[in-house]
Amino acid sequence: MNGLIVAGGNINDKFACDVIKNGAFEVIFAADSGIDFMYRNHITPDIIVGDFDSANPEILSFYRDMDQVAISELNPEKDDTDLEHALRDCVRLGCDEITILGCFGNRIDHSYANMMLLGIGLEYGVEIRLMDDKNRVSMHCSDFVLKKNDLYGKYVSLLPINGTVHNLTITGMKYCLENTDLLPFTTLGVSNELVEDQAQITFEDGILLLIESKDE
Repeated sequence: MNGLIVAGGNINDKFACDVIKNGAFEVIFAADSGIDFMYRNHITPDIIVGDFDSANPEILSFYRDMDQVAISELNPEKDDTDLEHALRDCVRLGCDEITILGCFGNRIDHSYANMMLLGIGLEYGVEIRLMDDKNRVSMHCSDFVLKKNDLYGKYVSLLPINGTVHNLTITGMKYCLENTDLLPFTTLGVSNELVEDQAQITFEDGILLLIESKDE
């Protein structure tokens, strides 16, 4: 099942509406003030999750009056964010592919924490991606292939998460590596580019954060 979550970060409405239009999503969540985007673009979410500390109360009331919208109201004093709660609910519903919009913003702590939520996908075998109009972010714990025709943007960065990525080999890119340990607290994996139709990324162990970026 293909799921979408819209959180309350910065969002390009045209981009996000295009993603929703073309995504064939079977369930749509709004996390807290993600309902603001839904409301101004006349989109009805299936499920709204949050403590609603940052949501517009008039918009929340509008959706409360709609029988087809399920609302999960959380205690503001909780151990997880609204987005994490929505993501775990999405996984519990059986979604094996999840796109998250509105996940980056002015708060660096929230943006970083949202990227770390990609680890939930590794834990449960679910494909999760964070997207805005300039970036697509995913997390990988095993070998993968990047195809030039499927790239989100020109630039590809591979960053080690939770320790060293051992014996990393990259082929098909401008800057190739062979059996290299990608160490934490370094920038070796930043801003690479595909030079062939596809790139192969293999490694012995570790976790890689893949960021595909546009610079225009």
